[in-house]
Amino acid sequence: MTPEAVIFDIGNVLIEWQPERHFDKVIGEARRKELFAAVDLHSMNDQVDRGANFHELLAKTADENPEWRAELGIWHDQWIEMASPEIPHSVRLLRALRAKGVPVFALTNFGVQTFAIAEPVYPFLTEFDKRYISGHMQVIKPEVRIYEMVEEDCGVAPEGLLFADDRTDNIEMAASRGWQTHLFTGPQGWADCLVAKGLLTESEAA
Repeated sequence: MTPEAVIFDIGNVLIEWQPERHFDKVIGEARRKELFAAVDLHSMNDQVDRGANFHELLAKTADENPEWRAELGIWHDQWIEMASPEIPHSVRLLRALRAKGVPVFALTNFGVQTFAIAEPVYPFLTEFDKRYISGHMQVIKPEVRIYEMVEEDCGVAPEGLLFADDRTDNIEMAASRGWQTHLFTGPQGWADCLVAKGLLTESEAA
């Protein structure tokens, strides 16, 4: 069936999220590898995405790892540089769908405070019809509950949802719920999917 609503992940779909790349640039690859081996930064980020306070958790983590305090300060102070740049073609697709009257939602693992940092930098984050932000929901993808919460709120049957995400585990859980899915590997593939689903023309998806 033709999708009734389209759901975008944000990180690595609309905004690049590559912390390792930023740290390689700032402190060098060797030092970055030491940092990421010593401090489980991705687990820390998951806690933020579940609703932990970004600023308080960074301070606590720095206190627990004083030898890495300066580097953890980079994660805190330069967070927006890690969450960059935007992916322009994906943003155009979001706006093209909305221009045609297709409901567009966000479903993203994102912290409360970090989303507040990103929102003024990336105005398109305000343009969704509905936003499902894990930090506010206190549950993250690919846990089943976050998908249930979307279904309970959005007013669209699962089979009417088309969801793009860059992580296979997130896509697989959505598909198990009956959602239509697209594994995002780049904006052109996503554009081709939206054309194939009958939501955009090729010129609209350019």
